[in-house]
Amino acid sequence: MSRSGEDAQGSGHRGAGIRGEARGSAPVPLSVLDLVNVGEGYTASDALAASTRQAALADARGFTRYWIAEHHSMPGVASSSPAVILAHLASHTSRVRLGSGGVMLPNHAPLVIAEQFGTLEALAPGRIDLGLGRAPGTDGATAAALRRTERLREGAEDFPQQLAELIRFLDDDFPGGHRYARIHAVPGPVQAQGAEARASAHRPPVWLLGSSGFSAQLAGQLGLPFAFAHHFSAANTLPALDLYRETFRPSAVLDEPYALIGAAALAADDEKEAYRQVLTGALSMVRLRTGRPGLIPTPEEAEAHPFSPVERDFVDSWLGNVTYGTADAVREGLDALVKRTGADELMLTANAHAPEARVRSLELIADAYALPAA
Repeated sequence: MSRSGEDAQGSGHRGAGIRGEARGSAPVPLSVLDLVNVGEGYTASDALAASTRQAALADARGFTRYWIAEHHSMPGVASSSPAVILAHLASHTSRVRLGSGGVMLPNHAPLVIAEQFGTLEALAPGRIDLGLGRAPGTDGATAAALRRTERLREGAEDFPQQLAELIRFLDDDFPGGHRYARIHAVPGPVQAQGAEARASAHRPPVWLLGSSGFSAQLAGQLGLPFAFAHHFSAANTLPALDLYRETFRPSAVLDEPYALIGAAALAADDEKEAYRQVLTGALSMVRLRTGRPGLIPTPEEAEAHPFSPVERDFVDSWLGNVTYGTADAVREGLDALVKRTGADELMLTANAHAPEARVRSLELIADAYALPAA
């Protein structure tokens, strides 16, 4: 599959804005997924400032895209409003694609998402991605508060219909007689002057995100790009990618499958510091999974924590899916991951206590792959 810059930047080719370019010695395009972690002793402002620095670094060093993940009611994660954060990052970057990794569609009305991402596209033309998921991105009670309904299962099952509605709002092409035919997502194609301008109006590419086979199959059937959450669902990665490729049908946006995978990776100047930082993320996940979410603990707290045997098993399993260590070790681990999965793109995410650790990790990985200097 082509990973040329022409495909990544061209305006008329299928795959434009989707296929990235592998730079330096990276085997595939590299991107970033940011949860905007908030650690003990830091504020949300500190975390967002670090994300701004990290996005600027990704922009300068040739990373393909920088996505923000939607989560709610989690003190250690400040990414509840991806569109707001992306608007801010647009003013601090000029080349990297910015997107959601993803917007949890059942939490929102499709028209609202079309308006938000139409606005982002107007702010950063040709640089916006719209990644969509069907999970709540939170616990059931919070999801009910977001959606104003207790019928959460119904929301997930309605995902294909919600997706179709959203795409029609983005394209402004509800058929005559439809109850939404006179409704327009603004900014959007309705503002283009003339039929030719409307036909060529830019709108963000839609990606489907998933951690199981449902979205993989739907993305394949619709001919959309697919992003798989390998960083927390590694056992399902190969089956989901196989299903996506097997069910793929060429579409107006892609002639061949294009799949990226999220990869947990953290590089530090020495192996001990890398371990200290990833252990904070592991302890944070232990607390989240047992109903005790909080700020990301400090390395000292994580090292001193009396893990029970069950917790230790979870931590060992969790860290077994994180690539961490020196920059060279991380590069070797990521290269092996690409060979094992055949992923077309890697999206790196780091769950760590210190904001500076996230920024430093991205810098070290960029250097390890000889990405263009800032």
